Amino acid sequence: MAAARSRGSADVQGNPKSPDEGPSSALRAPSPRERGEGEGIAIVGGGIIGICAATYLAEAGRSVTVFDRTGICEETSSGNAAAFAFSDVLPLAHKGMIRQLPKWLADPLGPLTIPPAYLPKLLPWLIRFWRAGAAKHYEASLAAQVGMMKLAEAEWMGLLDRSGTRPMLREDGSLELYESEAEFRASLPGWAERERFGIGFRHVEGEEMASLQPGLSPRFVKGTFVPGWKTVADPKLLGKAVWAYAEKLGARFEHARIERIEAGTNGATIMLADGTTRKAKQLVVTAGAWSHLLAKNLGDRIPLETERGYNTTLPVSAFDVKRQLIFSGHGFVITPLETGLRVGGAVELGGIERPPNFGRSKAMLEKAKRFLPGLDPSGGREWMGFRPSLPDSLPVIGAARAPGVFYAFGHGHLGLTQAAATGRLIRDLVLGQTPPLDLTPFRPQRF
Repeated sequence: MAAARSRGSADVQGNPKSPDEGPSSALRAPSPRERGEGEGIAIVGGGIIGICAATYLAEAGRSVTVFDRTGICEETSSGNAAAFAFSDVLPLAHKGMIRQLPKWLADPLGPLTIPPAYLPKLLPWLIRFWRAGAAKHYEASLAAQVGMMKLAEAEWMGLLDRSGTRPMLREDGSLELYESEAEFRASLPGWAERERFGIGFRHVEGEEMASLQPGLSPRFVKGTFVPGWKTVADPKLLGKAVWAYAEKLGARFEHARIERIEAGTNGATIMLADGTTRKAKQLVVTAGAWSHLLAKNLGDRIPLETERGYNTTLPVSAFDVKRQLIFSGHGFVITPLETGLRVGGAVELGGIERPPNFGRSKAMLEKAKRFLPGLDPSGGREWMGFRPSLPDSLPVIGAARAPGVFYAFGHGHLGLTQAAATGRLIRDLVLGQTPPLDLTPFRPQRF
């Protein structure tokens, strides 16, 4: 089984187009020189958040350059579970995760693990995570996430239409599965909270559950079907297609590894690994799991940690999965993609330096074989990516302490889901417009 490792969506690589390769004059945005705007806007990070921010700014006629060490959607944004999880509004700290921690940590290949050697470094983040789960924070966190999800769905539907990528959207719903009545009953408070905000679902069993996904193991006694849940044909292909639209509007890409950023009243300076520098009038940091390191250059200390996620993408023929299947008790999902069947999820809080442990991918695949008898596990490709996560489960979206710099990172499991909303919000902040959402819960200085 071939193994592929992602290094997150931090700094990036790829070669900018020459002027001769640019878009037609009818679509091309005016250059910075033509508008008298100096060096324009730089975006550090070519994952889905950076791509969407660049697209919204290019649509507004701004000159934008995206910097990334690898390419457009080549790292963490390429290997996610492909869900537009607009109904996933419960903050992670309130999902019973604290209650599950002792059981999960006892299994080194289970839904969540922490390498023992990493625990001392992780402890401050875990304490913040535990505090974020306190009842007094619940309503505010939930309301913030609900507002973000409503904006995310509206903005994604609009962006899919404008970019011509709507055919990549799949509206088949999701099916969450339970192995016991006790597990099902434990899920009910969370569904009641979703119902408060008008999120549709229905609990299923027997023939109805079997019709939603034929071939399930009889170990599953009940399920919950969410008809409004959406997925995409392939997250990497979607990101590249949205970027192609941005390029037509004049957005540019530069393949570069960023070492450091600085900012002052005259703009931002980006220092590259090759010793050269780039100037920008304004700067947006969308560097995924590496973003807090760049923010630290500017005096902002943001407690970001890295959830290392694993998956195996099997050939399309591995099993006829009708819609995304969610095994919340085991911390993973199975998603049918245009390019294969993706079995993945789980959380390893282990930072960005440790080598991947693909035993986690194999453990999920073994469970998938039990859950879907007849699944062909051969021919898969293993992958690991870095989810940039903050202890209160909300991203950082807002202005840095330094002038002209903005942050958009820390979306955890919801980067793809919330990318278009984040792009809209960053556009409004950069242009000095009033955002459609109260950004107080997302401000960088909240910690």
